[in-house]
Amino acid sequence: MAFKPANNIQDLQYFGEFGGVNPSISDSSTYTFLSAKTMFDTFEGNADGCYLYSRHSSPSNLYLGEALAAMEGTETANVTASGMGAITPVIMQLCGAGDHVVSSRTIYGGTYAFLKNFTPRFNIETSFVDITKLDVVEAAITPNTKVLYCESVSNPLLEVADIEGLAKLAKKHNLKLIVDNTFSPLSISPIQLGADIVIHSLTKFINGSSDTVGGVVCGTQEFINDLRNVNNGACMLLGSTMDSLRAASVLKNLRTLHIRMQQHSLNATYLAEKFEKLGLKTVYPGLASHPSHSLFKSMMNEKYGFGGMLTIDVGSIDKANALMELMQEKNLGYLAVSLGFYKTLFSAPGSSTSSEIPEDEQKEMGLSDGLIRFSIGLDADIDRTYNTMRECMISLSILKA
Repeated sequence: MAFKPANNIQDLQYFGEFGGVNPSISDSSTYTFLSAKTMFDTFEGNADGCYLYSRHSSPSNLYLGEALAAMEGTETANVTASGMGAITPVIMQLCGAGDHVVSSRTIYGGTYAFLKNFTPRFNIETSFVDITKLDVVEAAITPNTKVLYCESVSNPLLEVADIEGLAKLAKKHNLKLIVDNTFSPLSISPIQLGADIVIHSLTKFINGSSDTVGGVVCGTQEFINDLRNVNNGACMLLGSTMDSLRAASVLKNLRTLHIRMQQHSLNATYLAEKFEKLGLKTVYPGLASHPSHSLFKSMMNEKYGFGGMLTIDVGSIDKANALMELMQEKNLGYLAVSLGFYKTLFSAPGSSTSSEIPEDEQKEMGLSDGLIRFSIGLDADIDRTYNTMRECMISLSILKA
């Protein structure tokens, strides 16, 4: 039977303390115990359903975690204060001094900086590879490798990971495959394809209103328990805890994710096809010209399309900046980082979200300074949006009239 992630979310039934249709918000940092023994048992992890301290967990955070685990098809999940607050504890939990990570070379700039510049302080080294070439990935694996790391759809080049192929490699070499699925919630379900752990920045599509920073780790009960362990759990000890009020807010927005992702995908597909016909260098997994179009199609939950992210290359940073400023002036969207908002957001990643990657490495991976990354919004009249964008491009001589 086909995996239906939105159904899994909707099948959860939560009632508030007084019969509310939304669960009550646990606005407490600490919790009382009826006996000293129960407090001791909870510290030892042996008291199910008891809450210790909100850095460890809270009812609001557990509600959201349960819904996200249902979406991804994992046993459970742990929500965090940011996407990086999900990524960093997972790496630190799985790797120690002398260990090695094999990572996609095209990943979010913050993740790249963490693996390239920060983890070497702990004698954890990373090899960055072209994740689309399984032979290259396997060749990078050493006896010290513990983790394969990738993004389902990479930021910002929109390379698509062969999750099933990577999962086979991970099992063959006894590694953990971690997949950041931020760009493709609902569209791709990495756990169903063999991944061990799925991460999201909740800040983006899942929350969808650009008012909250958050993250989640979806995995087995055993692994999430390890992350929360009071003695050696990376989430517990590094302390990137999501606030209960924010967790309640994200949970409400999660319930409309299936509708929003369909519209993001519909609009992005429309624009990508139009841009390509104009002769613009356009990258979008939904285009037949995308090198991994067939792969994405084979992995996707078809109803939710190819996602809301696309790129065009206008040739230079000056042209990119001029176009983005003009599009903002015409109210086509905002010159801003991040993604998943109801308005279209655009940025030049080489000088923003991927600026942590050195220029020579950007060139090697094909990240040019004229590249514009679009997070396509929920526009009701996408044809009007396209025509105004085209006029902007013509006025700046990016296109001929």
